[in-house]
Amino acid sequence: MVDLARATQRLAATSDTPRLDAELLLAFALGISREDLLLGRHAGPIPAGYESLVARRAAGEPLAYITGTRAFWTIDLHVAPGVLIPRPDSETLIEAAVDHFGNIPPRRILDLGTGSGALLLAALDQWPQATGLGVDRSSIALAIAAGNAAALGIDDRAKFAAGDWAETVDEAFDLVLCNPPYVETDAGLARDVADHEPASALFAGPDGLDEYRRLAPGFGRLIAPGGLAAIELGAGQFDRVAALFARQGLAISQRRDLGGHIRCLLLAAATPTET
Repeated sequence: MVDLARATQRLAATSDTPRLDAELLLAFALGISREDLLLGRHAGPIPAGYESLVARRAAGEPLAYITGTRAFWTIDLHVAPGVLIPRPDSETLIEAAVDHFGNIPPRRILDLGTGSGALLLAALDQWPQATGLGVDRSSIALAIAAGNAAALGIDDRAKFAAGDWAETVDEAFDLVLCNPPYVETDAGLARDVADHEPASALFAGPDGLDEYRRLAPGFGRLIAPGGLAAIELGAGQFDRVAALFARQGLAISQRRDLGGHIRCLLLAAATPTET
């Protein structure tokens, strides 16, 4: 039977955080939180299934796919193969929106390429009076996003629709969120990402900009007066992506993530009183 110490050793070759992964997998196997595990609130034997969970992680399967959950902003999401696993970097978009709207919350929110629903559902949790629409090409993603909305009890405020970016959207929104694919085709990725997460949600041509080129034309029509669009970027892409959106008549700015990288392109529409 694999114990926590041996599981940590086994995962050292696969994970940058082997002890954390071993603890999370054990907590999952026990059906308790990691906090309860660390506080010694379970003194029973290690479940028989723990060894197989460790083996899956050691083989490179992402932790979030094994446990089926991922924390994002203030919510917990179900994730599974077929949707991108939400990253903390993407929370930068929500942070930027919180700063932009202040005490006047957005009423309508659009999430393009919604995936698991992470950005839309985090925004709706942040602003309980808002409603929103998530769009994705993937039927798998749409099903998972809808399930997450139901689990969070906000399916009455979150609707999801199949679509190729905003081609079928004919409404202007107070807040537009988008985390498009932006990885260069030949970029080297970690094994658990490259082998398990959907390539369609990662790669965007030789320079990583193909989907930005598709998004930019006419993008301004999606943003209501006084509204904001927050678009996730890859490292070093801000200048090139900003140039693609420069003809939209919108104020362009940026937001850095906790690592200091420019993670977010911000497009702000003028309010009706501005000239």
